[in-house]
Amino acid sequence: MLLSSLSQSSRYAALHPLFPRAFEYMRNTDLHALAPGHYPIIGDDLFAIVEHMPGRARAEVQLECHRRYIDIQLVLEGVDEMGWKPLADCCEPVDDYSAEKDIRFFKDAPTSWIATPPGAFCIFFPEDAHAPLVSTGSIRKVVFKIAVSGGK
Repeated sequence: MLLSSLSQSSRYAALHPLFPRAFEYMRNTDLHALAPGHYPIIGDDLFAIVEHMPGRARAEVQLECHRRYIDIQLVLEGVDEMGWKPLADCCEPVDDYSAEKDIRFFKDAPTSWIATPPGAFCIFFPEDAHAPLVSTGSIRKVVFKIAVSGGK
């Protein structure tokens, strides 16, 4: 898991072949003008999901993880206090992994909470369980989904 600001994104571009394209899209697109929804960038290998919704309380969220995609979650408005726990330490699954939706949920409590302000992003790799959309206000964000095996 990484937390940084968009102004520092070039430091992380080498971590995956599609990260440079994702960061380029972030810098060169008026993300605030995008309506909530799904935006393809490079087919199923790289796409963006714009969300705008009320935040939830810590007690209402569940940790989630993904196998096929890395998340870069960029906050545009509000503060998203995302929960985090190493996937290897999660021991209370809610259900089996859904290959169709690339998600699995856990009842475990996060070990850390990351207050992510506007202009900052968190990167969650498959080994990172995370609980997003925690706030007392509304959150507007873009989640970039990067295929683990994409760009090779």
